[in-house]
This record gives sequence, structure tokens and C-alpha cells, in this order.
Amino acid sequence: MKDETPRLRVPDRIANLIRAMHPDLRKKIRASLSTLAADPASGIRIDDERGNLRSFCTGKLRIVYRVREKDVSEILAIGPREIIYEETYRLLCRKAAE
Repeated sequence: MKDETPRLRVPDRIANLIRAMHPDLRKKIRASLSTLAADPASGIRIDDERGNLRSFCTGKLRIVYRVREKDVSEILAIGPREIIYEETYRLLCRKAAE
């Protein structure tokens, strides 16, 4: 029987960032990641020609992620609303150049 639990890919750099956060903030982020794993479409769609980018609000932080398939999401960035979208764009441009 196939496992029906949606998968969420968290890159090592994001996992390390979460581990370094204050315990209260880390708890909020992990709860948000659980929500995203259960329902990848729960975030707000970001207008972008690159694909299925979404943003999920966690207090003052945003989790930017990409829905790759119906049940697989990839976390791209976590950060404050003021800078996270610019940072995500730079990250995606850097990945495209590689």
C-alpha cells in the first residue's frame, strides 16, 4: 500500500536555519511546515513565471516554497516579509545560472 502522506522537501541550509532559531519561533515554523506537508495549496500563490511558487505566513516570517507535484513541495526560503521575496528571486536566478 502506498503511503498517502504528502512529502515536503526541506534543503539542508533551511533545516540548519530552523535549528538555529529561537525555540518559540522554531516551534511556529515546524507547525507551519506540518500544515504545508498536509496541504501544499494552503499558501498564497505568488505571481511568477518560474512555476508554482507559494508563500505561507508564519507571524512576521514567510515560508516561500514550490509545489513540484501534487504531493511534493520544496521549501525555498524562510525570512521576514520585508526581504524574503527579493532574496528568493536572487536565489532562483543563481540556481538558473548554474
